[in-house]
Amino acid sequence: MTRSITWQDGIIGAVDQCALPHSYRELRLATVDEVIDAIQRLAIRGAPAIGVAGALAVAQSARSHTRDGVCDESAVRAEAHRIAEARPTAVNLAWAVNRVLGSLGGGAEAVLAEALTILTEDEQRNRAAADHAAGFVRELCGPGPLRLLTHCNTGRLATVGWGTALGAIRVLAADGGGVAEVLFGETRPLLQGARLTAWELAEAGIPHRMLVDSAGASALAAGMVDCVLVGADRVCANGDVANKIGTYPLALAAARAGVPFVVVAPESTLDRALPRGADIVIEERAASEVTCYAGVAVAPHGTAAFNPAFDVTPADLVTAVVTEAGLFRPAAVRERVA
Repeated sequence: MTRSITWQDGIIGAVDQCALPHSYRELRLATVDEVIDAIQRLAIRGAPAIGVAGALAVAQSARSHTRDGVCDESAVRAEAHRIAEARPTAVNLAWAVNRVLGSLGGGAEAVLAEALTILTEDEQRNRAAADHAAGFVRELCGPGPLRLLTHCNTGRLATVGWGTALGAIRVLAADGGGVAEVLFGETRPLLQGARLTAWELAEAGIPHRMLVDSAGASALAAGMVDCVLVGADRVCANGDVANKIGTYPLALAAARAGVPFVVVAPESTLDRALPRGADIVIEERAASEVTCYAGVAVAPHGTAAFNPAFDVTPADLVTAVVTEAGLFRPAAVRERVA
């Protein structure tokens, strides 16, 4: 499977997620400013993917601030702070930036080596998490062809490769029981479900239908879903989960319908230092992302908008959080189960 993030001779390659589904093209990002811009305008998005891109951007910074073998560490740290703040909700970005900064004393090549390790680990960890999640879903739901609901995009585009929740769906589709259908929402901001998840599911040959976001609860109430699988941008110490806006109402509807609600994410998404979801900084996007579509106004000029990119699902609505290390059940004993 083609990686969504690559490194070659100081250039970060990334699939341009703003161009899909109409065009598949690769960005070639040579500077920290270009990487920050790509992350902020969602050309690179998905918590694991922006973490890897951020780590590689720090490596670019270390290279550019090295003269005669001496690295200007203060300059690199200043740029690293800007990178980490590019999108505040996803903890993976700050986690990856801080991890590579730990190698800064060894010079630019040490920083690059650590960033490339994160890149390689990301695909491996997501595959492991997807396998764990798929096995858990089969235990919960049985062997028959499954009817699944997901939200946003959590596939190979949102990671280095394979994906988290959508990666688990790939595993389930390939096993003996198969997948009858995947329902997914349009997903704000920038219709990431309609543009990206639909594209990935079609690429994988998995049956799918798009829901208007406001129809997810109705699908659950109508008995059309066996399990909800979503990703995460941050999981707090108490099990509260930040994910794409619209996740919380799906969790409420799943609880009402008695449908399992499973979160799939790498360990780097777990923020053990943050006690609860109320402490998460929720990014708000520009009003123009919802008052306009493809450059055409769909609301009267001057219309204000509340356009958060994420919401927080309380731990008691989460059946389990699954990572590459196993799973834990926030609503029950909050202990890890291997």
